[in-house]
Amino acid sequence: MPKMIGSGLSRREREILDVLYKQGKSSASEVHANLPEPPGYSAVRTLLSVLVEKGHVRHEVEGKKFLYFPTQPRQEAARSALKRVVDTFFGGSLAGAARTFLSGEDTDLSDEELSQLSEIVAQAQAAESRKEKEPS
Repeated sequence: MPKMIGSGLSRREREILDVLYKQGKSSASEVHANLPEPPGYSAVRTLLSVLVEKGHVRHEVEGKKFLYFPTQPRQEAARSALKRVVDTFFGGSLAGAARTFLSGEDTDLSDEELSQLSEIVAQAQAAESRKEKEPS
């Protein structure tokens, strides 16, 4: 099982993973072409090999080229990265993280987004209530 995304990754490694999540399966040259201010092509190939070694990326051979792709689905990687941020900066408190995001001056949530958040909270409360009622 790969480490959590963001754990022990360099900026460039995270950028490469971003490209792979956006593009799906990609060759080294496609990754290189989609990086912001890319390093040399050989550096990209080396970084892809490092990501394979770390377990974040896999590859398959198609014709004469390798196609690289993330080992975790995007949602799973997002959850993993967010959990790390919440643990690191908010002592594991999801409420504390939400409070920080929702109380900032630059927070501009639409009525639709606020309704979605309310629905997510209601669903979480209902799920927790069902767990409490289940016999042990």
